[in-house]
Amino acid sequence: MTATRTPTPTEDRLEPVDLGYRRLRLGAGPIAVSVRLRSAIVGAAVAAAVLVLGILGLGLGTYPLSPDAVVRALLGGGDALDRTVVYEWRLARVIAAITLGAFLAVAGALFQTVTRNPLASPDILGLSNGAFTGMLVSVVVFSASWPLMTAGAVIGGLLTALVIWAFAHRGGAQGFRLIVIGIGVSAMLASANTWMLLEVELETAMFASAWGAGTLNGVTGPPLAGAIACGIPLFAVLLFLAPQLRQLDLGDDVAAATGARPQLVRALVLLAAVGLVSISTAVIGPVAFIALAAPQIARRIARTPYLSLPLAALVGALLLLASDLIAQHVLPVTLPVGVVTVSVGGLYLVVTIVQEIRRRA
Repeated sequence: MTATRTPTPTEDRLEPVDLGYRRLRLGAGPIAVSVRLRSAIVGAAVAAAVLVLGILGLGLGTYPLSPDAVVRALLGGGDALDRTVVYEWRLARVIAAITLGAFLAVAGALFQTVTRNPLASPDILGLSNGAFTGMLVSVVVFSASWPLMTAGAVIGGLLTALVIWAFAHRGGAQGFRLIVIGIGVSAMLASANTWMLLEVELETAMFASAWGAGTLNGVTGPPLAGAIACGIPLFAVLLFLAPQLRQLDLGDDVAAATGARPQLVRALVLLAAVGLVSISTAVIGPVAFIALAAPQIARRIARTPYLSLPLAALVGALLLLASDLIAQHVLPVTLPVGVVTVSVGGLYLVVTIVQEIRRRA
C-alpha cells in the first residue's frame, strides 16, 4: 500500500509563487480591491514611463527646458518665461496625448472584449472614418466653426456605429460579423471622405487632410477640458459594468446563468466605447492603431488572461505620447502623430494577423 500524507495547515495555505498570479489586496473591508501583483508592477512601470516622457515632452522644443526646470515650472517656480512655455505652449498637448491615448486604448479593449477578436478596434471597424465624415460634412455644408466640427465628428461616429450595429445585430453582433461589416462601412466612408476633400477649397482640404491623419497640433485647453469632462461619465458607466464585462469572457450562456444580461451589457459597453472614440476623434482626429495595439500589448506584458482596462489605458497613453515625441523631435520633418502610429501599427497588424493564422491552423 502506498501511504498518503495529509498536508499540514501551513502547507494547505500556501499560494502559487508565480509572479503573474499572486495578488495584492488594497484597502480594507468592502472597498478592498484585489489586484494581480504582476499587473500592478507593470502598471507602475508604464505609469513611470508616461511621467518621464511627459516631462521630456514639456522640455523639448525651440525653447528647450531641462527636466528640473520643467518640474520647477509645474510647481510654480522658475522663470516666468519657463512657466509660460510649460503651461501655455506645451502642457495641453502632453495632457491630450496622455488622456486621449488612454480613451482610445480603453475603447479598443472594449471592442476586442465584446467581439473576442484582437483585430477589432474603432479604426478597423470604421468608427474613426465615420467621425471624420461627420466633420467633413459640417465643413462642406455649414462652413463650420470648431464647435460645429466637433459636434459633427461625434454625430458621425455615433451614426456609423448605429449603421454597423443595425447590419450586424442579427446573430448577436459579435465575432467576425461585426468586423467584416465594419470594414465594408469603413471603405465606403473613406471613399465619401475622399470625394468631399476634392470638392472643398484647397485651404480647407489641407486642414481637413492634416486633421484626418490624426494630429495633436493646435490642441488647446477648452476642447481638451470638454473632452475630459465628457469622458468621465463614460468611465463611471464602465466601472459599474466591469464585473459583468468579465462575465462575458466566459460566454453568453455562462454569463446569463450567473446573472448578467449579455445583450444589454454588450450594447452599453459598445455605446461607451463609441463615445470615447468620438470624443477623442473630435479633438485630435482619427489617430489609427492606438486602439488596436494598446490592449493587446498590455495583456501580453502583464500576462493576464483578459484585457485590463486600466493597464490598457496606461499603455495607450504611453504609445500616443511616445509617437508624438517621435513625430515632433526624432524625424527629419515634423509630421502629424497619426503618420507615426500608422507606420508602427501597420507592422503590429501584420504580426497579429500572422499569429492568428498560425493559431487557427
